Amino acid sequence: MVFIQELTSSDSLGVSGEDGGVLFFLDLLLKGGFWLVPIAALSIVAIYIFVERFRTIKRASNHPLEFMDKIKNLVLEGDINGAKLVCSQTESPIAKMIEKGVHRIGSPLKNIEASIENVGKIEIYKLEKNLSLLATIAGAAPMIGFLGTVTGMIQAFIAIAQEEGSVSPKLLSTGIYEAMITTAAGLVVGIIAYLGYNFLVARVQKVIHNMEYTSIDFIDLLQEPS
Repeated sequence: MVFIQELTSSDSLGVSGEDGGVLFFLDLLLKGGFWLVPIAALSIVAIYIFVERFRTIKRASNHPLEFMDKIKNLVLEGDINGAKLVCSQTESPIAKMIEKGVHRIGSPLKNIEASIENVGKIEIYKLEKNLSLLATIAGAAPMIGFLGTVTGMIQAFIAIAQEEGSVSPKLLSTGIYEAMITTAAGLVVGIIAYLGYNFLVARVQKVIHNMEYTSIDFIDLLQEPS
């Protein structure tokens, strides 16, 4: 009980009043030590990647429903230039794939498929850019937190070993909770990055599915009888 009271006492941390909870939290972060710096940096990078990728993937998902209908009608009418114009005016990975296919109309079907597939690979790479870094942060942040805890515990036990006489509960509890702060911070950043990564991967897979479906639909269009 003495151990817990020393850890949760606002007087021992220098906080009081209505804002005691906020000050307590800020005081804990400030006492987390050096290892909170890289964890904080990773959190900023993770947030930036998530927001930037989310906006990019969202733009890629905004595919006009009438796009393929226009392309089909123009191709069947023989208006290839009109189909190229519609593709160039539509900003999406699907439009870029179909535009490449329209430019290849008249070539062997295998060449058209290969050109569409190559553009698709490039667009998928653009969508997945920096997602691996977000996954790395999801794994690295908790590990850095654990490392900070280990080094903090080592410092705490060194201080205890150097203490003459009996070791006070306050000294022991302070060293332990300061060491555990980095673990908590690392886990929070890691969990958020992990959830963000899986959310973005699911969105990318949905876009890829639409790209594959549209490319197959376009190839089927070219095989229809004149």
